[in-house]
Amino acid sequence: MTVSHAADVPYLIVGAGPVGLTAARLLSNAGRRCMVVERRDGPQRNPAAHVVNPRTLEILRQAGFDMEAILGVAQDPADAGHVNFVTRLNGQLIGQLPFERQGDEILALTPHPLRNISQHRLEPLMSAEVGASPLVDLRYDTEWVSAARTGNGVVSVIRDVRTGAEVNLRSSCLIGADGAGSAVRKSTGIEMTGPAGLQSFVAIHFRGSLRRYVGGRPGALHFVMDPDASGVFIAHDIDNESVFMVGFDPATESAEDYGSDRCARIVRAAIGDEAADVEIAGVGTWHMTAQVADRFRDGPVFLAGDAAHRFPPTGGMGLNTGVADAHNLVWKLLAVENGEASPGLLDTYESERRPVAEINCHQSLTNAFKMVVLAGALGLAPGSTGDDLAATLADPSRQDEIAAGVQAQSTHFDMLGLQLGYVYETPLNPGTAVKPEEVDPTPFRPDGRIGSRLPHGWLDDGRSTLDLVATDSLTLLTFGAHDEWNAAMSSATSWCSQVRIGVDVLVSDEWRETCGVGVDGALLVRPDQHIAWKSTRMPAGAGESLVTVSTAVLGDAKGGSR
Repeated sequence: MTVSHAADVPYLIVGAGPVGLTAARLLSNAGRRCMVVERRDGPQRNPAAHVVNPRTLEILRQAGFDMEAILGVAQDPADAGHVNFVTRLNGQLIGQLPFERQGDEILALTPHPLRNISQHRLEPLMSAEVGASPLVDLRYDTEWVSAARTGNGVVSVIRDVRTGAEVNLRSSCLIGADGAGSAVRKSTGIEMTGPAGLQSFVAIHFRGSLRRYVGGRPGALHFVMDPDASGVFIAHDIDNESVFMVGFDPATESAEDYGSDRCARIVRAAIGDEAADVEIAGVGTWHMTAQVADRFRDGPVFLAGDAAHRFPPTGGMGLNTGVADAHNLVWKLLAVENGEASPGLLDTYESERRPVAEINCHQSLTNAFKMVVLAGALGLAPGSTGDDLAATLADPSRQDEIAAGVQAQSTHFDMLGLQLGYVYETPLNPGTAVKPEEVDPTPFRPDGRIGSRLPHGWLDDGRSTLDLVATDSLTLLTFGAHDEWNAAMSSATSWCSQVRIGVDVLVSDEWRETCGVGVDGALLVRPDQHIAWKSTRMPAGAGESLVTVSTAVLGDAKGGSR
């Protein structure tokens, strides 16, 4: 086969899911050309991930995506604000929990509460916006085949899926955002650590309304606990489109054993109505894993999203962790390319994001295992039947245990601390790393620590304080002594912009106190909206302090090599 040569491109991204598209948008925003290759023939068509948490929405907002359009395809919290545990969908309600904090009360902590936004509705919107940029060459029906390292980058072979034609493409950087079976990861020899086969599922995608069956208890998830019909309904659109997840044994069955007729019977049994109007739209299988890549980088090759970590779906952290990967990586690539940072800054992508992935993986696995608590409270064991469940539910002496079993699942659906509260350990805040098992995922109290996300507060013009952060440089937020801070900043680095709180924008004193900064203090914030450094007051020798700080944050731009 003849292999031709394509024009060089600075950045090649493999995978056009939300992670790859976020990276492409951030690069194009900075005026950088990139190519995105995706072996599928277009954006995601079938339901997949559906939880888009506050941090991801904040990142999409900063990246400039049309948030009105994105939120326009979100489910109404009135329909998707709860999780139900039921005998059958039209049967007895065993227990109910809130699905995260989706109400207006959360607006004090983030401009965007969590929303259920199905990936097959989100991804086409992102793809259209990214593909419209003249700086992004977005290619579907294009498979990444292999890569060879060169002295100053990577030469990849990409293939047109329709014609088989192959092209050599040189890039200075290769980002593997190509999912759980990542070809990019496999090409580097990077191994995954963690259990590879926890459980296997059939995902039955069907059309039909579930509203009449849920009645006054709509929700995003419905766990059917009857052993004769067990599984989970994921209501992507309660009036039209859902997925039913049911466990299967790949040692004795395959996807071919689940034809449309069988799947319709399974769904109707779980609904509790043999005459339910169900149209099977598709069937797939997947295997639950809990793995994190041993490394996130191999020279100019970087892994992001499911290519770097694979979680159980219990918590909805996969897509969200991946988008934050892209957010962390891209500004560092740009800072190094611009000569503003040492190439060693790129090593911090792994040192910052891998611990977050390990925490999210651990919590997702913990959530999955906690379902055993509820099963035990319901008296369920191998061989149990629907009659056994009914007997347990009718026993007054078991009610407290059952209620406790439901409540044990609450952490699974209340993880704001995990979503917004992670803190990067850096040279300026050593010793802050925590073990995954030490993390409480629920509480979140913003406090302005170094390494944490900048606390959200509302500005007088209706924007968020997060909107003050530059995407193409460090941002120095000064609360007083503005001229002195400006002089100090100017003597330290040119890769920084200043925002004068109280002059350029108005925000409450309460927000300043949340940040832990005095009336003449300052916060230095990275382009990914995480706090790089803070000073509670205007110190003597502020210029020297900022020189030291900028070197600690960016490294010595004149030293090192990629």
